[in-house]
Amino acid sequence: MHTPHIRTSRRTLLALIGASLVAGPLVATQSATAAPAGLDDPAKKEIAMKLVSSAENSSLDWKAQYEYIEDIGDGRGYTAGIIGFCSGTGDMLDLVELYTRRKPGNVLAKYLPALREVNGGDSHDGLDPGFPGDWRRAAQDTAFQQAQNDERDRVYFDPAVRQGKADGIGALGQFTYYDAIVMHGDGGDSTSFSSIRRRALAEAKPPSQGGDEVTWLNAFLDARVWAMKQEEAHSDTSRVDTEQRVFVRKRNLNLDPPLDWQVYGDSYHIG
Repeated sequence: MHTPHIRTSRRTLLALIGASLVAGPLVATQSATAAPAGLDDPAKKEIAMKLVSSAENSSLDWKAQYEYIEDIGDGRGYTAGIIGFCSGTGDMLDLVELYTRRKPGNVLAKYLPALREVNGGDSHDGLDPGFPGDWRRAAQDTAFQQAQNDERDRVYFDPAVRQGKADGIGALGQFTYYDAIVMHGDGGDSTSFSSIRRRALAEAKPPSQGGDEVTWLNAFLDARVWAMKQEEAHSDTSRVDTEQRVFVRKRNLNLDPPLDWQVYGDSYHIG
């Protein structure tokens, strides 16, 4: 049985992302010459989506995941969509609220009271039996697909890229941040993204503070692995060990293809 702390550790209090990563001024270090493309470059962002999908859905076809929904038994209720929005952690609620503001009366709107009730736990009360089927129906709607894209960017992608640029790291480093926020969220607990970054700061400095980029990324990934091992559901660290560290070892700091990696024993390639 998951404790309340563990159950909500992935994305505890998602609103805090705004406070911890957005509200404070982030000053990215810029050189006089043109900087390499960041993860927000469209081509790099597409790579990031495929990398996360390989770990979250065992597929590079991330756009096929709009309709994905299941309870994976991690104490967070239903996990669904392109980034694993969870009924127990608040981000699924935020997503359906956004969709309903944009398209009142949609097929998921009737579940909003239940989503508010189950937030913070793993209950399906008020969601079963119809919610999974209605989620898949909603996923055929381009308005719902766009809402998933927008919430992914607001809550996970954009904050990760901003902090990465502030730390002076390239597309690979920004991706390591993004993947960490996707899994751990950025709440106040010890395994949140900001806590992982603070743990890394005790061991190394990011380039914006005069540190070496590879040394910093290794320190961050060491802290990330520690955080993953605090929870049984995340104890397989291959998305770090045989994916992200592969790129770090090759010093592919711009995340330039071709890319070859493994997650959970499966091999992937981006040409």
